Amino acid sequence: MSIVPKRDPFVLLAGDIVTFVVALWLTLTIRALAFPSFDLFLEHLEPFAILFVGWAFVFLLAGLYDRTTRLLRARLPETILYAQTINIALAALFFFFVPGFGIAPKTVLAIYLVVSSGLIFLWRVYLFRWYFAHARQPAVLLGSGSAVEELVAEVNDNPHYPFIFTQVIDTDAAPMAEVVQQLCRIIEEKREASIIVADTTSPLMSAILPIVYDVAFSAPQFAFIDLALLYEDVFEKVPLAHLRYDWVLSNVGRSTTYDALKRALDIILGIIGCLVLSVLYPFIALAIKLEDGGSAFIAQERIGRYGKTIRILKFRSMTGNDDGKYEGGKSNLVVTKVGRILRKTHLDEFPQFISLLGGDISFVGPRPELPALAAQYAAKIPFYNARHLIAPGLTGWARLRHRGDPHHGTDIAETKQKLAYDLYYMKHRSILLDIHIIFQTVKLLVGAQGKA
Repeated sequence: MSIVPKRDPFVLLAGDIVTFVVALWLTLTIRALAFPSFDLFLEHLEPFAILFVGWAFVFLLAGLYDRTTRLLRARLPETILYAQTINIALAALFFFFVPGFGIAPKTVLAIYLVVSSGLIFLWRVYLFRWYFAHARQPAVLLGSGSAVEELVAEVNDNPHYPFIFTQVIDTDAAPMAEVVQQLCRIIEEKREASIIVADTTSPLMSAILPIVYDVAFSAPQFAFIDLALLYEDVFEKVPLAHLRYDWVLSNVGRSTTYDALKRALDIILGIIGCLVLSVLYPFIALAIKLEDGGSAFIAQERIGRYGKTIRILKFRSMTGNDDGKYEGGKSNLVVTKVGRILRKTHLDEFPQFISLLGGDISFVGPRPELPALAAQYAAKIPFYNARHLIAPGLTGWARLRHRGDPHHGTDIAETKQKLAYDLYYMKHRSILLDIHIIFQTVKLLVGAQGKA
């Protein structure tokens, strides 16, 4: 059972298409100050139907079908306006370069931007929420620790979820017998037992599972959910406190078909990246030379797949190359003026497309770490080395989801969070997820939300 309904993106897509159509009809009505004829509406609907597909794709790139966007609505108006502005610009270019439809809707496009943005906002913020405004089922949560606290705060404070934790039994705060008695009391009173979420790694499970088994026969809508799986579904990362060796080993393997498709995708993207690099190289190298006369490139060691050392090439963005040998967790070098621009636009990383073609790295994967930092983290963070079981990448799930990356500084707490996202990717990686990450990376690059 997934607490974030898997149909959400499809419902949103269908709602968006309907909204696009309704907005077109309203736009034509406002333009003529009268209801449009059926023929006039069809005349506009034919070319706009082509645009609707492109607009939905822009919404995808803008993250409007992401789980996070569906739950967190604070930036929704800004995101919708941003996406709609791009959509109208695409429509203007479409009608300019494809004039065969016989319409030149300059005024229509201006009106449509306002009308469609308002309707999309109404649909997304109010109607979609009303669609899921049903009674939330009561649930019991058995477990302890930070993962439990995070889940309770997230689920209970957000009405989007189809259930709410009305009973939380701390399995570490009381003896086993007392916990079992408390669960039995809840079940006997027929309260709050239709959904039970439990930490299956807890020693209590041997005593609890027979009770849960009996509940399955008495509750018609009963569901039992593993706490770790629920945590992954909500936060899209792995709860590190619940990791075991068997979890890591069972989530390493991947099909040969996936590996072949991923490698083909890497080669295609590597060729494209190298072509772009060949065009930009003379200008970037000249800018670096003019600032301080130093080398245009630096080569540094990183930890690759299976813990092997690899070398990656980057445009030099600092006053030298420290080879990752930091004192006190920070580099003694400073970022140059040209380097600041390269980092902001991520152009400093374009030479890594050469490594992508060579197979040392993949386009999508955990960030390749410096050997010295990787050794420190491996000594202090359990299962840190598990991220080295797959190839590192130019971009990745952690890079998109975790904004507290210490980059090349030392930060145990933030690195744990990054590892939680890396392991989530390791478990769920697929071509579709890789493509999604690539799309979101394109959005990140276009927005120039790089490092300072």
